[in-house]
Parts: sequence; C-alpha cells; structure tokens
Amino acid sequence: MSQVQLRFYEELNDFLPPELRKIAFSHELARRTSVKDLIESFGVPHTEVEVILANGRSVDFSYIAQAGDRISVYPMFESLDISPLIRLREKPLRDPRFVIDANLGQLARYLRLLGFDVLYRNSFTDREVARIASRERRIVLTRDRALLQHKIITRGYFVRAVKPREQVREILSRLDLYGALRPFTRCLRCNGELEDVDKNAVLHQLEPKTKKYYHCFRRCKACGQAYWKGSHFNRMEKLCDYFTAPSEPAPMESDSEVKREPP
Repeated sequence: MSQVQLRFYEELNDFLPPELRKIAFSHELARRTSVKDLIESFGVPHTEVEVILANGRSVDFSYIAQAGDRISVYPMFESLDISPLIRLREKPLRDPRFVIDANLGQLARYLRLLGFDVLYRNSFTDREVARIASRERRIVLTRDRALLQHKIITRGYFVRAVKPREQVREILSRLDLYGALRPFTRCLRCNGELEDVDKNAVLHQLEPKTKKYYHCFRRCKACGQAYWKGSHFNRMEKLCDYFTAPSEPAPMESDSEVKREPP
C-alpha cells in the first residue's frame, strides 16, 4: 500500500476526529484516488476547501494522490492574497445568493429579513438543492455534510451553529457579508423583492385597524404580499441589530414572530 501525509488547516479541523486535528498524519492509500475523494473520505466537504498543496505545489481536485505525497489542505481565505495559487472556485464564495436545504427554514427567513436572496422550500431534496446551486451559481447552506459532497456543488458552507440566530451571526462573520446587508427589502414568504406602493393598491389586503392607522406600504413583486411598519417593526429592527452586533444578548421575542408578521 502507498502512504501519504495529510494536514488540514484552521476550521477544516472541525470535521476531523480530535486525534487528527491540527497535526500532520499518515494515511494509507488502498486504491488510486483523487485528492478530492481523499479529502472527503475524512468528512471534509470539498466546498469548504480553497487551496490544496501537494509537496508544496498547488493542485486541483482532480490530482491523483501519489505515494509519499505531503498534502496540505486550506479553507476559504478572506483576506490573504493567494492569487499565485490555484483557487478551486471561479468566483468568491461571498457572492451573497443562497439556496438552503430543507432543515434550515428559520435561517432562510432570517437571511431574507436582512435582504439576502435565499431560495428555500421545506420540500427540497438534496438533489434539487444541488441542481439549483449548480444552475444558478448559488451558495449552499446546510448542516448535512453529504449534501456538500455532490460534485456539481462548487460553492457551499457547512453551518456549525445549531440555533438559527447564531447561524446567522456565524454566516455573516465567516463570509464577511456585513457590507451586503439590506434589511426589509425581501419578502419573508417567497424571497421576492419589495417595492413601495400606494395604500390604495393593497387596501383589499388590509384589516380595518391597519387601514386606519398605517399609510406607508410595500409589496412583494413576486407574490403580492403587503408589508408595513406595524407594532412588531421595532422588535425586528432590534433583531437585525443583534445579528450584526459583536456581542449582544438575544432579543426576547420568539422566532415565530419572524414567521408570521411582515416587517
């Protein structure tokens, strides 16, 4: 059998068993294998990888591991200039258009609240998510490692946090998306863009008290849902502030308020 030496760097160690983290270790090659398959055999999704070095030389995923190779695997870089090396995606991961798997519905709503283009259905299959990501060049957000191992997915992120609000904070920080925030510009229900409309255009959708006390409205271009700055608006503003604050206690309202009330 042939033996190679592997070393995973920084947050890629999150996917490894404790005894293999942050060290160089040896691995026996049982068969001819690409470096992509080798990396994913340790549970590290290829979408998390930005640069691979084999014996100090940059290689792509198709490289066939050889006996005696020293393979170094690096995660997505945010600021380090690695232009002389082979980047494994054509565009930066931070292009903020997402498709989210069926288990992260609350995360989808929160990201829409912040103005991000997010496709989500609770009926999405892994195959559908992979096809959408490939066809529309969207970033996959998931807690399913197997989903990120689909070959047609080139851009994706494994969400470490379990609670939805912490997931949002993690994604904003990890993908450096603070400059792309546009709160209250997307429909929480369907992801369509919102536009200002005259009150008369949505009058038929309003309850009597809303008709009486509110005068400024927005409407989803896609599904026609009407939005206004109701009594919940201040609470949702505080929630947006929480997502972007370095360290703040979570607002007291429940996640369900984002599900049922428009901004």
